[in-house]
Amino acid sequence: MGEFLVLGLLLAGCAHEQSVTPVASAEEPYRIGKDDVLDVSVWRDPDLSRTLPVRPDGFITLPMVGEVQAEGRTTVELEQDIARRLQKYIQTPRVTVMVREVNSARVFVTGEVQKPGAYPLRGDVTVLQALAMAGGLTEFADRDGMMVIRGNNGPRIPVRYSDLVSRHSQGADFPLQPGDTVVVP
Repeated sequence: MGEFLVLGLLLAGCAHEQSVTPVASAEEPYRIGKDDVLDVSVWRDPDLSRTLPVRPDGFITLPMVGEVQAEGRTTVELEQDIARRLQKYIQTPRVTVMVREVNSARVFVTGEVQKPGAYPLRGDVTVLQALAMAGGLTEFADRDGMMVIRGNNGPRIPVRYSDLVSRHSQGADFPLQPGDTVVVP
């Protein structure tokens, strides 16, 4: 009888355990990239305000400030750096940086597709969506021999077109990352 009491208490204790739901982490803020176009505004000083592209070396050039590293920074980080540099000339400068055009986030589709090339990465773009942006596969495409090459010499991920369009292959179609290349032999 005592064994049943202990077993009952153990089961009752387990019934009160709460499952912990993982909390989704906040998205990382956008980091400025090469070829992005920025609006840099200095409050009450239109001569210092500019719309300018981020150069291939990752820098921008502003009057009185000179060259500033923009690539890899958030707009807030860039605002603070420019404001700090302007303090020599302006008392309490208020700087605002806005990304006017996002040109750095691209994916590349090459090989046996209708329109190989670079395509903008706006939001989550999957492999299948990238193939659609490239006009689809040609008749000579090796549909099950495709590969996604992650940017910056990342891993090579084999992709089968039949899995992308199959209802039974959950997770076969995945979001691409900036710099990824979809290769269709």
